[in-house]
Amino acid sequence: MWQTLKQIARVGRVSEAAPRDSAHAVRGDAEPLRAELARLLGRALAVRVVDSGSCNGCELEINALGNPYYNLEGLGLHFVASPRHADLLLLTGPVSRHMEQAVLRTWAAMPEPRLVVAVGDCARDGGVFGCGYACRGGVQGLVPVDVYVGGCPPTPRDLLAAMLQAVRARG
Repeated sequence: MWQTLKQIARVGRVSEAAPRDSAHAVRGDAEPLRAELARLLGRALAVRVVDSGSCNGCELEINALGNPYYNLEGLGLHFVASPRHADLLLLTGPVSRHMEQAVLRTWAAMPEPRLVVAVGDCARDGGVFGCGYACRGGVQGLVPVDVYVGGCPPTPRDLLAAMLQAVRARG
């Protein structure tokens, strides 16, 4: 125990500092964003995430939106477990053949108007996975996509901006 405490005292903090601009800009826009979502949707934005075969890099960044730094819930957006409650579908990864029906069923179960955001390079065109025998490539052609977010993986700030762009485009 003492050895561990000595090492902690000797090494100090090893985590990286938080980005200076991204969260501050999001927090500064919180009230206008909530008001805009209320005007466009009449309520909070419900988001359903489907991993259609990704490496989980994008999911890590999506999960970061829920931490206190980005505070997704405070902006009026929340994740839901059922597509029947979702307004927006976040699709990550290239669509693997075994997930093709799951993506189609999730999209079909969503109430109108459906919003779809393709997250990452893989969802756009297959990314590093390409179009092999087990992968059908990006999500285009399977479900209509409103907004594409580039990056491998995209930052939480880019994800939030894409979700808001999709809502604004439909509003």
